[in-house]
This record gives sequence, structure tokens and C-alpha cells, in this order.
Amino acid sequence: MKIALIGGGVMGEAIVSRLLFQKVTGSGDIVISDANRQRRELLNEKYGVETLYDNCLAIEGADIVVLAIKPGDLSRIMREIKASLSQQVVLSIVAGASLDELCRGLEYSPVVRAMPNMPVCIGEGMTVWIAGAGVSEEQKELSRLILSAVGKEKCVEEEKYLDMATALSGSGPAYIFLVIEALIDAGVHIGLSRDVARELVVQTILGSTRALEQLNRHPAELRNMVTSPGGTTAEALLYLEKGGLRSLFLQAVTAAYDKARCL
Repeated sequence: MKIALIGGGVMGEAIVSRLLFQKVTGSGDIVISDANRQRRELLNEKYGVETLYDNCLAIEGADIVVLAIKPGDLSRIMREIKASLSQQVVLSIVAGASLDELCRGLEYSPVVRAMPNMPVCIGEGMTVWIAGAGVSEEQKELSRLILSAVGKEKCVEEEKYLDMATALSGSGPAYIFLVIEALIDAGVHIGLSRDVARELVVQTILGSTRALEQLNRHPAELRNMVTSPGGTTAEALLYLEKGGLRSLFLQAVTAAYDKARCL
């Protein structure tokens, strides 16, 4: 399987790193094109992959072309590569770029649009994706293979779900990091050292998430297991409910969804 990545930034590097770690393909079957010479040199030295400046040269002979570029560069790069596309499937992780925009800009129909999130950097990402009408079953499986290397993936039938995923799982890590930051600060406020507070909070988040996944119970049921009548947890939850925590999350995700539809 020959893979060409256009864009060697954080997300592009994450994909390369996980593909090699998972042994999905070897370094000799990956080519990265990037305008930044220092990035090309770093990626070549770090992963042993071929790096090029020329986008068109990079996609020659590739089975899949991954667009891992900034939205502002998309139009220019589509103009550059559209005449060089032949047989490959194009997998775009460009934020806000619809299937229609991609297919029209590339004048090409075998296109997949994906919305990954930041934890793909450590192989724990969540990616929601959709295949265009011109994508074959073989190309879908090829795309799935790439995306599953960086975490979990879910294919959807309607593109509107990608905007919803952008608001929930795409932006979601920022919500969780904010909660973690607030809990650490609260621990410091009541007298813990910052290092100890961080360790307690991080493991609590990890353990709670794994419990939810492995016990396969509703979050409310697990919350009730921790909440004794008249106890400390019940008192804390009362304050969170008074502060409108649920409503704030609902409003925040809805606002992110509205923004995603406007991009």
C-alpha cells in the first residue's frame, strides 16, 4: 500500500507515526510533501520516509492521498494536484471542507472526508468519516485501515454527522482538558500540591472512563454508585447542578455545532 501525505504538520506526522507503529505499512511506502524544508528534513530523519516539496510528484503511484493541510491552503493545493489524480482515493482531514467542495475542487469523485480529534497523536483518537459516492468498497477499507491506526473510527452515511462530530468529539478534548485544569486548581485551592492534585485528577479521569467503557453501564448508574445519600459527593454534585453544568455543556456543544455548519 502506497500512501502519500500532503502536509507534514502535527496531524500528518501523527498519521505517519501510528501507521509505522501499527505496522500497517513500511517507511518505504510513505511519501510526505510539505513546503517547509525543516519539517521535511525532520520527518525524513525521524521516520525514514521520503519527503518532497512537489505535491504532484508525491502522489505519483500512491493508493491513497491524505490531505492533512490547513483550510487556507486547500484551494491552491487542489488546483495543483487535480490533474495528477488517477485511481487513488483522496482522504481529507481538512476542517470544514465538505465532500462537495472537495470533489468540485479536485474534479474527482473518489473522496473521503474525515474528522479526527487531537488524541490521534497518541493513537487514541476518535475519527468520524464519510465516503463519497465515487469511493469503491476497496477504497473504503483502505481508508478505514488508515483511520483505525490512529484510534477508533466510525463511518456515517450522512455528512451532517461530521459537523456534529466536530462539535462533540473534535472539540471534545478541549472541554475535557478544561475540566481537568479546573479540578487540579480546585485541589490546589483546598491544600494539595499541584503535582499531587494533577496525579489524582488524571488517574481519576482515566479510571472513570475505563470503568464506563468496561462495565457498559449508563453514566448515571455509575454516578449513583459513587454518590451516598447526604455524603460529600452529593454535596458537590448539588453545587454543580446549581451552577448549570449540564446546561452549559449543552449550550457549548450546540454553539460549536452551529459554528461548524458555518465553516
